[in-house]
Amino acid sequence: MNSRGNVNDLLAFLAVARERSFTRAAAKLGVSQSALSHTIRGLETRLGLRLLTRTTRSVSPTEAGERLLLTAGPRFDEIEAELDALSELRDKPAGTVRITTGEHAAETILWPKLAKILPRYPDIKVEIAVDNSLTDIVTERYDAGVRFGEQVAKDMIAVRIAPDMRMAVVGTPAYFETRPVPRKPQDLIAHACINLRLPTYGGLYAWEFEKSGRELKVRVEGQLVFNRLAQILAATLAGFGLAYLPQDLVAPYLAKGRLKRVLEDWCAPFAGYHLYYPSRRQSSPAFALLVEALRYRG
Repeated sequence: MNSRGNVNDLLAFLAVARERSFTRAAAKLGVSQSALSHTIRGLETRLGLRLLTRTTRSVSPTEAGERLLLTAGPRFDEIEAELDALSELRDKPAGTVRITTGEHAAETILWPKLAKILPRYPDIKVEIAVDNSLTDIVTERYDAGVRFGEQVAKDMIAVRIAPDMRMAVVGTPAYFETRPVPRKPQDLIAHACINLRLPTYGGLYAWEFEKSGRELKVRVEGQLVFNRLAQILAATLAGFGLAYLPQDLVAPYLAKGRLKRVLEDWCAPFAGYHLYYPSRRQSSPAFALLVEALRYRG
């Protein structure tokens, strides 16, 4: 007997022997009753043994059938369990996801959310590259990038991962003891301001303001230029001048009175951080899981 060619016949026998019914076994296997009966007869013919005793009311294994049921049955159960285990392994998210982002989004959005989800998925690896330039994720072979909503190219899929944002112009109370409080963005020209250098903008970032539909960009001056927000915040707290920083970053210092906010009515909300990726990207289980974990739900 060619056992390899008769695995399905053995499975058919096991179904009938366990169900004690051709009708129930046929339904379970998704075949007709007559086809199942023909399969069993063919198996018995090849073995030269009667495996089942048939009556008008029931079906039961013969001695040979009982032996086959007790020996082959558990082995097929083990094989089925192993195949299920392999299927779970296949479906288990695994692989590396590379994301390029600015430092603020990395620290306030990506890391807090990833720290919660990654312990449950040890086979997922995440690389976060902090870069303040508007990186071409396709050319640089990143899986996704993070930008403000208004910066995402139209041919990309964008998933909101944070609420709307606001910026804040802040300085220490001690700083304002010697300087007049600015009432409009143009007044910043007379103040010491701490600049941010962004490669994307080809130089120093111009502070952006909006009020009643009027938009202004102000190029400020001061002693210090940094390319990281953390250093700008530290210099501001040290009294070196005014800074233009994300509201959530300075909120704790405003609450404690260590910083004072000005020009608040000129700092309008704008579209917050979005995760973006090419529309043609094939979504792996690992990537799809991270997108859902990062998605902002309000």
